[in-house]
Amino acid sequence: MTEEPPPPLKSTKWFGKQDVPGFVHRSAMRASGFSPTAFAGRPVVGICNSWSELVSCNLHFRGLADAVRRGVLAAGGLPLEFPTISVGEQLMKPTSMLFRNLMAMDVEESIRAYPFDSVVLLGGCDKTTPAQLMGAASADVPAIMLTGGTASPAVFDGRQLGVGTDLWRYIDDVRAGRMSTADYERLEAAAGPSVGHCPEMGTASTMAAVVEGLGMTLPGAAAVPATDSRRMQVAEAVGRRAVQLAEEQLRPSAILTPEAFDNAITLMLGVGGSTNAIVHLLAIARRAGVPLDLDRFHELSARTPLVVDVRPAGQHLVEQVFHAGGIPRVLKSLEPLLHGDAATVSGLPLRDTLPAAVPDASGVIAELDTPFQGPQGLAVVRGNLAPNGAVVKCSAATPALLRHRGPAVVFEDMPDLLRRFDDPDLPVTADSVLVLRTVGPRGAPGMPEWGQLPIPTRLLRLGVTDMVRISDARMSGTAYGTCVLHVSPESAVGGPLGLVRDGDAIELDAHAGRLHLDVPDDELERRRAGTEPRRARPSRGYAALYVEHVLQAHEGCDFDFLAGRSEHPADEPEAIFDGWVGGW
Repeated sequence: MTEEPPPPLKSTKWFGKQDVPGFVHRSAMRASGFSPTAFAGRPVVGICNSWSELVSCNLHFRGLADAVRRGVLAAGGLPLEFPTISVGEQLMKPTSMLFRNLMAMDVEESIRAYPFDSVVLLGGCDKTTPAQLMGAASADVPAIMLTGGTASPAVFDGRQLGVGTDLWRYIDDVRAGRMSTADYERLEAAAGPSVGHCPEMGTASTMAAVVEGLGMTLPGAAAVPATDSRRMQVAEAVGRRAVQLAEEQLRPSAILTPEAFDNAITLMLGVGGSTNAIVHLLAIARRAGVPLDLDRFHELSARTPLVVDVRPAGQHLVEQVFHAGGIPRVLKSLEPLLHGDAATVSGLPLRDTLPAAVPDASGVIAELDTPFQGPQGLAVVRGNLAPNGAVVKCSAATPALLRHRGPAVVFEDMPDLLRRFDDPDLPVTADSVLVLRTVGPRGAPGMPEWGQLPIPTRLLRLGVTDMVRISDARMSGTAYGTCVLHVSPESAVGGPLGLVRDGDAIELDAHAGRLHLDVPDDELERRRAGTEPRRARPSRGYAALYVEHVLQAHEGCDFDFLAGRSEHPADEPEAIFDGWVGGW
């Protein structure tokens, strides 16, 4: 019995036919300077580049793309680089999360519309990585991810800094009068020493680890620093593997399975990763057609300890994780909790990509039976204040506050918070529960990282460093504190967060999964009848599309019309436009 030949490459359908469309496609390549031998019969590998001078995390991607290109050429493929929008954290307003879905659409449609047999995704900054994975999952063309690596750590007064984690502490020191303006200016000068994403386990590093946990990049690729020459070597290897993926036609749908998401969530919990990864994983799973909900995060958290001592939940930076063996070494520690037979883009099952069990002498990565913290580093809480759930990063919270009852101090929106939180007459104590609403997906819009509400200065000066804070916003992955985030449904769509009044008693029991507003049901109904939800109402453009179609946090904040993969396969353009010739 003879084996069936593999199906033709997607690019062959563009360049291999002797008809008018084939003529036009080949002519376009010739006009770009390629001879027919450069593209005829070769796998065409798209390099999806999110480079931008506005995004320092991704500023070195031109060099990475060149290294990928070397790998593709060495393996016999044709690399073709294409740009997409780049979504950055520091400069993009009102919030980068508003534009994640726009980038995902850009990536998906570019992959589908062009003759790529496989794609290398170059992402690094927080939202670029999930956006590219979402687009690739929907297009379902063979794809492999290359993240950009961490920036060199800043050094201030002889101590290595994590960009966000330490910045929040210093900001509190300035507000409390413990740090001078001159020292703060020195900190600013030192804070950004190189390209690359945040060097602690913020959202960017978490998503890089998640990509490796999902099996969507090569083993060991996630934690290599941006400025280390081995980052370029990984890029070259990714380019070579992309050609093989095209030949094997190994698609994201074969990698992004329920087992892969379990592995990624377990890894996220084991490294003390960002709560933002929850929203992104929910969105990616939805694109991949994988059933995933908040309860699965809570279930996996109940069994997964913290095995990496890295900020903000620990002491070290991601560069030290790399030198201790990187994400493969972390996965080895977590191996008893993982699905070892899960497929990866390397072509090997996950278990065959893991290193031998060698103890970490540096003290950065622990064994499963001697973790840095026990399980339940993340909690999903529900109750009459969050019927569809909210999340708490317990590993970065104050343990004594994870079970707390206190009176609410309510801020209607961010302008209200900025006006009043430092008012010396604000009726607030260390036991108060700070509540911020109208900052969710539709309320803000875009669900900004405003969930780490500032401690009022009067309390800071009394030595208060943490309080229970509740919002329908997100929190920076570099942040810390006892923050209840992603409250769903948000207040802007009529969620009960909009019904809280100053002085109402709120009960949090994170490990028990409980968030309760201690107000009688009939009183809540009376308030509901007299409350009109407040939400952003942009009149035009993408923002109007976003507010109309964005889903709630427990559904991943994707658009309601983007579930699953395209009904039109990306490698069959003739199914839609048979015989059509653009521009002729």
